[in-house]
Amino acid sequence: ESLMYLTASRPYIMFAVCACARHQVTPKDCHLHSVKRIFRYLKGHPKLGLWYPKASPFDLVAYSNSDYGGAFQDRKSTIGGSQFLGRRLISWQCKKQTIVATSTTEAEYVAAASCYGQVLWIQNQLLDYGEISILSCKYWNDESLTMSDVIFVYSDI
Repeated sequence: ESLMYLTASRPYIMFAVCACARHQVTPKDCHLHSVKRIFRYLKGHPKLGLWYPKASPFDLVAYSNSDYGGAFQDRKSTIGGSQFLGRRLISWQCKKQTIVATSTTEAEYVAAASCYGQVLWIQNQLLDYGEISILSCKYWNDESLTMSDVIFVYSDI
């Protein structure tokens, strides 16, 4: 429970913590060893955490990635994504997929769709605040190293 709390301020440990959380029902010594390694890492890096600069551009940048067949037990991929508003991390996720992807392309597509859904939610939240009518969004897929620019335009119809 305390490790899940730490992921709010230290998202880089999210994958390791979630991987350990999958085995809470029937933990073994190897799982306890993994949790101890996370705590040793945190003890060795006490000053690492999120930093939010005051001056930053107001553009939305999203990243996603997937490890094709990363779980050896059931061959399901783990997807991850992060969304930045300027240089500020505002949202991130790490989740084991519910399907077994038959290719790297399919795993990346599911990761991209999940990340894009989060981008749409963030965009709608910003529009509800009433300050933004056009929001530029850049999406990066780390696996294929391609980028596409998308501009969302809204009108009051």
